[in-house]
Amino acid sequence: MGKAKTPYDSVRDALRRIPGVEEATSWGCPAWKTEGKMFACAPSNKSAEPDSLVVRIAFDRRAELLAEAPETYYITDHYAGYTGVLVRLAKVDKAALHDLLAGAMRFVAAKKKR
Repeated sequence: MGKAKTPYDSVRDALRRIPGVEEATSWGCPAWKTEGKMFACAPSNKSAEPDSLVVRIAFDRRAELLAEAPETYYITDHYAGYTGVLVRLAKVDKAALHDLLAGAMRFVAAKKKR
């Protein structure tokens, strides 16, 4: 009998081929880091919908995603002040999730270098 699938298995699958990813926890929830900097995590705040993911991105990119696909990407008041967007994992396709996560890694790596 296999282990039950979780919504975050799709995140693990998307990150499998990207080097430099560390799986960790944040506030007791699954999280992913690069060079010790978190770029994605399961939301710990109750304002987020179940089976969502917080992905670190710039505010201008977040605005684009919210306008392009509000059925997939959203924000709550709690997360509004943070660089990032909430993603409904059941609504995002594999290629978009992979690209979003790779971009989030680049975003936090660039912030670390500044």
